[in-house]
Amino acid sequence: MHLQQLNEAQRQAVLHYKGPMLVLAGPGSGKTRVITERICFLTEEKKVDPDRILVITFTKAAAVEMKQRYQKIHSIPCAGVHFGTFHAIFFMILKYAYGYTADNIIREEVRRGLFRGFLQETDLELQDENEFISDLESEISRVKAERMDLSNYHSTLCSNEIFGKIFQNYQKALERRRLIDFDDMLVRCHELLKERTDIREQWQKQFEYILIDEFQDICRVQYDVVRLLAEPHRNLFIVGDDDQSIYGFRGARPDMMKQFLEDYPEAEQCLLGTNYRCAAPIVRAAGCMIAKNKDRLPKNIMAAKGKLTAESDALELREYTCVQEENETIREKIMEYRKAGIPYREMAVLFRTNTQARPLSSKLMEQNIPFHMKEQLPNLYDHWMVQDIIAYVRIALGSRDRSRILRIINRPKRYVRRDAFTEPYVDWEQLKRFYEDKDWMVNRIEQLQYDLSMLEKMKPYAAVNFIRRGIGYDDYIREYAENRGIGAEPMFDILDELQEEAKLQDSFEAWFCYMQKYKEKLKEQTEKSIAMRNGKDQEDAVMLMTMHGSKGLEFECVFLPDANEGVIPHKKSVLCADMEEERRMFYVAMTRAKSHLHISYVKERFHKEVDSSRFVEELKKGMRSI
Repeated sequence: MHLQQLNEAQRQAVLHYKGPMLVLAGPGSGKTRVITERICFLTEEKKVDPDRILVITFTKAAAVEMKQRYQKIHSIPCAGVHFGTFHAIFFMILKYAYGYTADNIIREEVRRGLFRGFLQETDLELQDENEFISDLESEISRVKAERMDLSNYHSTLCSNEIFGKIFQNYQKALERRRLIDFDDMLVRCHELLKERTDIREQWQKQFEYILIDEFQDICRVQYDVVRLLAEPHRNLFIVGDDDQSIYGFRGARPDMMKQFLEDYPEAEQCLLGTNYRCAAPIVRAAGCMIAKNKDRLPKNIMAAKGKLTAESDALELREYTCVQEENETIREKIMEYRKAGIPYREMAVLFRTNTQARPLSSKLMEQNIPFHMKEQLPNLYDHWMVQDIIAYVRIALGSRDRSRILRIINRPKRYVRRDAFTEPYVDWEQLKRFYEDKDWMVNRIEQLQYDLSMLEKMKPYAAVNFIRRGIGYDDYIREYAENRGIGAEPMFDILDELQEEAKLQDSFEAWFCYMQKYKEKLKEQTEKSIAMRNGKDQEDAVMLMTMHGSKGLEFECVFLPDANEGVIPHKKSVLCADMEEERRMFYVAMTRAKSHLHISYVKERFHKEVDSSRFVEELKKGMRSI
């Protein structure tokens, strides 16, 4: 053990022996080291059988890293401590009870196939089926993780009746095939341990000491299973930071740490309050901002003495006129840091959503600056609305393909019937003859022909604007959103982004050529990023990722662009609890920076004035008061 290298709070946590303990671990406070040193203390000093110790993490990578660190400092190689994720540990319990194998876990493509079949039985009109299924999977996961009564759940995707029917059909399909999904692992494990005393006692005896990392990310059913396993010893050692709880969409709740103290009133508490990662100005600014949250355990985080950096060099808040100016400056700063000797891999640009990365990624591609995306970057030109716009342009340029015309003929509504199109290629005169007894329908078709003839003469930017406002595509989107009970603004953001991209092109031919090259570069970039995640590509590259994806990582230089209201906090965050999670997300993003943090916001997005984020204003006020 290396107790002399630990600070006082770290030693207190490491030397805790029996009973429950809550360790509040601020960013960069050495929590992984505390956990590994504590395992050594238990096995070496207290002679606890390593096989009786269970260490639970949230990701497989974290479990592997924890195990490697432990084996590096442990005097006995390959000791029998159990390291694993919640799902791995719970599946192990189910495997012993029910004889499950990996074949009993439903594969992603099979699950999505089931959902596609269920959706065909409904009357839902979906423009992007894959996106709907992804959202549906998230909602079903949340219902299971929180063990909600289905009759009390209100879906944001469709009617409660349709959601309930899909949910029940999905569960029946799993049962028929003797399959489970990852959420069932949690629910089934809880049911098993609660109902079978003999099995519960067997695993309680096996795991006398339980240590949990990133406890703030736990959901209700995970917590309930852990409580069952921890009895009667109650040697439950949890490490986490409620200020870094950012997975509410998965059922994670920051108040679980308060719940733990209520359930274990005898629990010892310890604050790892020294941040060894970030420069002092970053720690102070982040602390001022997160203090605005009310649903949190109070804590005072201080920077280690060795990380003192000049205020102006460590933290920059800057306003830009537009996104283009912001991205160009980020590119310049990246090049400056690279010339100063900082590797690309020590720089990261963090976004609230992955779609925000598109404009910057295009600029980096143009300048041949290597970068990796942690999450897959969706191709703007693959979005169904963009495909609609492109279809209009292709038709204006002479395409008569039946499927292409069917795509847009009733966007906006013209009430043209599908059976009016009988041939693979459309003849406008023949279409008008189909409606020769309905003058108003002929007028609509002739108006479309006129609009297409106008469109043919325009440049890309003007064409997109004309389709949206002249032809009426924006009206169609408003009606589409209203009928589905969703906001139209995020959809208009995509169309605004397309229009900005079109402004850079002088002709349709150049625009289509750019689309193809962008698709190829994006595919190449995706392959590189996958290779990097699999450890097969060690290229020195800037990291582009979401704030969610940055959790647990650190970089010398971090850029947080688009710090505007509606972006961060996200426009969908209306409730107080949602707003507090957005603030925690910004706090997590800020504390990824070791030496240099650049926070920026714009005055205008897509020719509309926008406000700086309330978090920026809180930072400004807090920094003035320091």
